[in-house]
Amino acid sequence: MIDLMLEPEEVAPPLLRWYAGHGRDLPWRGLRDVYAVWVSEIILQQTRVETGQRYFGPFLQRFPTVQSLAAAEEGEVLALWSGLGFYRRARSLHRAARVVVQEHGGQVPTDPEALGSLPGIGRYTVGAVLSSALNAKLPILDGNVIRVLSRLFLVEGAPDRAAVQRRLWALAEAVLPDDRPGDFNQALMDLGASLCSPTSPSCDRCPLADGCGALAEGRVDDLPEPTKKAKVRFEERVALLVARDDGRFLLQQRPPSGLLASLWELPSVEAEGEVAVLAAGELSAELGGGAPRACGTVEHRFSHRHWTVRVFRSRGDGRGAGRWVTAGDLADLGVPTASRKAIDAGLAEPGT
Repeated sequence: MIDLMLEPEEVAPPLLRWYAGHGRDLPWRGLRDVYAVWVSEIILQQTRVETGQRYFGPFLQRFPTVQSLAAAEEGEVLALWSGLGFYRRARSLHRAARVVVQEHGGQVPTDPEALGSLPGIGRYTVGAVLSSALNAKLPILDGNVIRVLSRLFLVEGAPDRAAVQRRLWALAEAVLPDDRPGDFNQALMDLGASLCSPTSPSCDRCPLADGCGALAEGRVDDLPEPTKKAKVRFEERVALLVARDDGRFLLQQRPPSGLLASLWELPSVEAEGEVAVLAAGELSAELGGGAPRACGTVEHRFSHRHWTVRVFRSRGDGRGAGRWVTAGDLADLGVPTASRKAIDAGLAEPGT
């Protein structure tokens, strides 16, 4: 291993200078409202920043305080979350808001241990929220920070291994300055999101290039080491849009647990290959519909699952169990992206 030119305590000055001129202008930055910053961090979990920005403003407009979020029905929260995916985040945020109201007098706790005890909040979120909103000296470790630290300090091993996690958290603490720790954490994330990218990083423009161990050893593309990816499960499904004469169509609610729990979708079943047509006919008959016709196929990829959905449409008499809606009603329901794709395909074929 080479002698690193940068000690951990030497990382902050050049990085903060770079951040002053290259930091991203994001709507939650500079906020001192712990609740608002908390909302932004939950939205950004497993979500691209560009997407998160579109949801952040409307969410706070609808639920401007933790009290308003706690008072809402879960369906309202899920409806506003529609399209973001990973709906467990929204449910945990909603549950945590109720805990804040019931056990903390409506004040989001600023003690790290108390904040970390809320549903859906782990060590990273605690550090991100409190360092950003209150300039607390707490480290963070997300994918971008892992990449920067792994390359800078030549951290060997897959980041999901416990020993490697401990090493990375120790480094995240070691590089954190006493002055402006909140800005420093944001700078680390911005560096990883821009110059220190997973592939083809812009090392020539990196403010830490002179002290980067991976760059010096020609190992930038090797670090961090890849983690083992979960095997993707492929499923073939049939979705049926049953439309009444008044234009309303039937939605059904998914089970209260499991994938897309309690969200709304077209009546659907698993069916492969040629069985799909038969399954669509049986489903339509059960729901009081006529002979279905094919509208097309849509695809949707979850984190470890891939759906191929053949969409059919039939005319119904309104006897099907569920909720009869118009396209305009969808904004008030928790309708995930996978369901919207199937609905759009069905609505694109008027009449039956």
